[in-house]
Amino acid sequence: AEQEIDCDYEPTGRLMVALTPAHLDEMRRTVETARRLGLDTFHLLDREAVQAEVRSPLYLGGVRVTGGGILDPVKLVDGLRDAAERQGVRVFEHSRVASVEPAGARTRVRAEAGEMVARRVVLATSAYTHHLLPSVTRRFIPLYDYILVSDPLTPPEREAIGWRGRQGITDGRTFFNYYRLTADDRILWGTSEAAYYSDNRVDPSCDHSPAHYAALRESFRRHFPALSTLQFPYQWGGPICSTTRMTPYFGRALDGRVCYGLGYTGHGLGTTRLGGRILAHMALDRPSELLDLSLVRNKPFPYPPEPLRSWSVKAVTQALRRVDEGERAGLLLRMLERRGIGFSS
Repeated sequence: AEQEIDCDYEPTGRLMVALTPAHLDEMRRTVETARRLGLDTFHLLDREAVQAEVRSPLYLGGVRVTGGGILDPVKLVDGLRDAAERQGVRVFEHSRVASVEPAGARTRVRAEAGEMVARRVVLATSAYTHHLLPSVTRRFIPLYDYILVSDPLTPPEREAIGWRGRQGITDGRTFFNYYRLTADDRILWGTSEAAYYSDNRVDPSCDHSPAHYAALRESFRRHFPALSTLQFPYQWGGPICSTTRMTPYFGRALDGRVCYGLGYTGHGLGTTRLGGRILAHMALDRPSELLDLSLVRNKPFPYPPEPLRSWSVKAVTQALRRVDEGERAGLLLRMLERRGIGFSS
């Protein structure tokens, strides 16, 4: 608001929808936990109430969360870049960093087109710089998320599904679908079942996946059979980074000359507001209670090296799919849960 960035923000709140009785039970516990914490913004919905919000034959109930909303992340990022440049920040795009290394009492950043030396470096580019500082980046894996964007909905199509509140929506599965409306009434449709490519591969060749796009279209038609003819002409993917505890982590490297904040696990749009404040205090050596948070003091369990990394991701993915299909969590998932280890986006 201070920078007056036009990013199509709408204060819609959000909606979580239950596809099974087990999801409903979990959502009841979520609302009860919120109330114990003094939050009155979580409201449990029965089938009739959730169908009044958005019509789908799959939805048995849900939770409406007031506060927050939806926006266009690209417009927000562009606006933040413009605001930073107005304050004298220089932005170098398309400048892949090859290494970060000590340079006397300072730090050298080597890029393909040149290098810079600085007293303090902040590493905050997540999956795109997974090759830097292995002692730091081995605590996350790069995953690829894929999404679709539809044609604009016609008035009859909007009427068929309701969705007058325009909330961002997720369902209750581990590998959930997430979706929202754009400012011009298109549906953005994605899933948290992200793809891992062996050896931490992050490459433009991974940016598109016909198999993932087909699965997304199929899941959309299950949710909204009334819109079975809706076309999705736009589709793309990109890398995020996931940690074993599903939250980011912060710290210092190279004797304190590098500060890092990594591993937002697909939730960086909101969490980076906190992450930016943490990194600012770290980079400027300013004391703050934020630096006492577990996100800073404790690091997530590291992922194993290849080939164990690929094998473990595949095994956990298959186990989580079985849970989403109605099976009880098996030995592998129970063991990982006891260690506080998860996998998703």
